Amino acid sequence: MFYYVLKYVLLGPLLRVVFRPRIEGLDHVPGSGAAIVAGNHLSFSDHFLMPAVLRRRITFLAKAEYFTGPGLKGRLTAFFFRSAGQIPVDRSGKEAGQAAIREGLGVLGRGELLGIYPEGTRSHDGRLYKGKVGVAVMALRAGVPVVPCAMIGTFEAQPPGRKIPKLHPVVIRFGEPLDFSRYAGMEGEKAVLRAVTDEIVYAILSLSGQEYVDRYAADVKAEEAERAAQGRRFPRLPHR
Repeated sequence: MFYYVLKYVLLGPLLRVVFRPRIEGLDHVPGSGAAIVAGNHLSFSDHFLMPAVLRRRITFLAKAEYFTGPGLKGRLTAFFFRSAGQIPVDRSGKEAGQAAIREGLGVLGRGELLGIYPEGTRSHDGRLYKGKVGVAVMALRAGVPVVPCAMIGTFEAQPPGRKIPKLHPVVIRFGEPLDFSRYAGMEGEKAVLRAVTDEIVYAILSLSGQEYVDRYAADVKAEEAERAAQGRRFPRLPHR
């Protein structure tokens, strides 16, 4: 119930006023039945902008840290994310991927829309990164179409570290559903999962026009963080 209060009364109208998103290809999202909407992830605002423009309710898999913050602020944040249709998923440990897949298949099993960011994390520099194969596993096991989605302009409106978004044109573009029924029963084959994932990411890339990086975003972030830490530990001495 509170999901629709957020969507139509509290948050949705505000987002439309602030971002004034231009929506393209909305008819590509099925009006009923289970489907995956797979998008790029450029900004914290993505979690709320896409649901605000869809005609149907959509459930996203979100990192568990959004639900486990301490104190009153943490409880309010958890309540907000749950009300906005987010499911907490622990991304640490060996079982994290399987837990996310179980949660996602549960949503699809109820005939609902599932939102997924194949990159697995927000892009820290606006580029599109290599997709993780969980989206392919769920698409093949559930036998559902995948609708690619490109968020354009949200990185400029609210890049990482910016709490309050600034005014910037935003486009939310949906592509034609991708049908992977030809791979039915092959979700255990690594080559098939990689091929399906790459096809999904390529469809997103075609819609977004981003620069593509054939590496996982989390790995690149970790390397850059390590270089920054080394720079702080061993600062360069000035030339004499």
